[in-house]
Amino acid sequence: MILEKYSIGIGDRFGRQGGAQLDAIMRAQAEGIAVVPVWNKSHREHTIIGTRPGDVRAEADAAVAARRYAGRYYVDADHINLSNVDAFIEASDFFTLDVAETIGRGPAEEDLRAFVHAYGDYAGRLAIDGVDQVLEISKEAIERIGRTFLAAVKEAGRIYRHIEEVKGRGNFVTEVSMDESYAPQTPVEMLFILAAIAAEGILAQTIAPKFTGRFNKGVDYVGDAGQFEREFREDVAVIAFAVEEFGLPQNLKLSVHSGSDKFSIYGSIRETLAEFGAGVHLKTAGTTWLEELIGLSLAGDEGLGIAKDVYRQALGRYDELCGPYATVIDIDRGRLPDADAAGGWDGPAFAAALRHDQSCAQYNPSFRQMLHVSYKVAAEMGGRFYEALERYETQIAPHVMENLLERHIRPVFGG
Repeated sequence: MILEKYSIGIGDRFGRQGGAQLDAIMRAQAEGIAVVPVWNKSHREHTIIGTRPGDVRAEADAAVAARRYAGRYYVDADHINLSNVDAFIEASDFFTLDVAETIGRGPAEEDLRAFVHAYGDYAGRLAIDGVDQVLEISKEAIERIGRTFLAAVKEAGRIYRHIEEVKGRGNFVTEVSMDESYAPQTPVEMLFILAAIAAEGILAQTIAPKFTGRFNKGVDYVGDAGQFEREFREDVAVIAFAVEEFGLPQNLKLSVHSGSDKFSIYGSIRETLAEFGAGVHLKTAGTTWLEELIGLSLAGDEGLGIAKDVYRQALGRYDELCGPYATVIDIDRGRLPDADAAGGWDGPAFAAALRHDQSCAQYNPSFRQMLHVSYKVAAEMGGRFYEALERYETQIAPHVMENLLERHIRPVFGG
């Protein structure tokens, strides 16, 4: 199973927008943008909402059948580990192995010695096409990298082999995720992480590193966009080198776990891909849920009432809802409207505060992030919320389709 050059992770918290998402993909493909969809949902999201991995497969298959889509598509077991992977194996054919928690955990000394011995010949100066500076590599640096990352790669190997025992070799796509670590990986670190992945026999087709800056949920990139561009370019170059040097899969590419809506860096991603002829996997997961809220608010009546009720309840549960996402949100509580103020808005005002349009004076990124992490409240509404999604489907779907196509697919993958 060979993942295509361009792929996009399309999360759908409530499993109702598969058709609208696929409409965006098919529209892009008709324009000559060869991107394929990867439906993804994490163990945490399943737990909060009360769904199962098989529900994601059912949504994807139903959308494909309804739209008579003939292209490839995938279902991603997003951010899984050995404790929860078994629930995903049957329904998934794409596995994001999350080993960030094991970064920094010391490996067995025997493993570390073998790692340093295997790659000690790389000590010295190494020039890689696309990396501006010659890499200075010492044996001490190789050992330090092994102490920091080797246990994580070994853990990825254990998860990978567990999946392979069930799915069979070559019958699934593997991503190794290190994006939730504390510090970005340098080009030298990336080089030896890839070497260790190859040594573990992991047929990784994407790798998600940590980049400089903040990738907060549902809002734009916060940080030095120029520094991100340099890091992204260097990672692409190192991957191209490592594929040939260590025998990794030829289609290995970067995965950017964007937290959605990183508009200010999409241009540099597109330009770098064009320069190197490289592919990318972009995860945009959570904003489908926000487009549902926008559609509900603009529908008025019960739709707007639900949107307001979600926000009112979320404010009263701030710590509970924001705690699990503390590292990927920056909410200015002073900028959150109180429940009575938001309760007085009409549908267009609610939508304007929520929609990610930085040219709009009413756009409120704190309000947007608060609602981004509040999908648990909507899930607890049960039938009231799900019935509204069905009743107002014709109002919601165009927002989902347009958001995915206009704000993500065309800026990253378009010409």
